[in-house]
Amino acid sequence: MDCNNLVFSEHIISQMFKRNISVDDVKGILEVGEIIMTYPDDKPYPSYLMLGFLNKRPLHLVVAKNNQAGLCIMVTVYEPDKNSWSLDFKIKIR
Repeated sequence: MDCNNLVFSEHIISQMFKRNISVDDVKGILEVGEIIMTYPDDKPYPSYLMLGFLNKRPLHLVVAKNNQAGLCIMVTVYEPDKNSWSLDFKIKIR
């Protein structure tokens, strides 16, 4: 995802700490991860659910993007529950 500036919400910072996910891990998902869902009507900016892997650990990253400013707001990051997602972690099944 193309972002000129990154902002980390307080929520994502606390979740990163709890889940042992670094800033570099989040940046890596942002750079090479796959957008698996889009939420164009989210406010104040459209948001995206991205899938990336930390070694073999799947991670979902939620990013809101202010396209005019090239600003990306990191909302949350988590390891998807294997019982709630398809085997490739791209489709929610429950």
